[in-house]
Amino acid sequence: MRHAPPALSASGFGGAWFALCVGFALHILDEASTGFLAVYNPTVTILRERWSWFPMPPFEFREWLIGLIVACGLLFCLTPVAARGMTGLRPLAWFYAVIMFLNGLGHTLFSILGHTVDAVRFPRPAPGFYSSPFLFAASLWLMFRLRRTARVDFQLPTAD
Repeated sequence: MRHAPPALSASGFGGAWFALCVGFALHILDEASTGFLAVYNPTVTILRERWSWFPMPPFEFREWLIGLIVACGLLFCLTPVAARGMTGLRPLAWFYAVIMFLNGLGHTLFSILGHTVDAVRFPRPAPGFYSSPFLFAASLWLMFRLRRTARVDFQLPTAD
């Protein structure tokens, strides 16, 4: 008889994945309540004028918030899969962890600078800064779990 794997198996990264989802949800709340788009949209407009290839679009508040909530909800739904350590989820988990780490880093850097580009200045800290430590911690934890659960102990054959 086969038994289902435990929710937080040694091969899984569900706890770290869930923590990053919570950090992401807090970050969405932080950005929405501190006027993130008032900094983001002018920055994107200037960067798109400078570099026509710049891929980031400007957003209206409603579409931006709904998109982030849906993305965060879908990521939360993948927590049981992450807890089982599903191999197919690992590339997405790495991408998610790195993007959230860089996201937190960006908010921290812009808080130190007081601007994104020269023309877009704001009072410190930058919108989204307060949740950045949660993004840092949870993304590092997820990266640590991904590295730890990727290790395979090989036994060298012995000559008998």
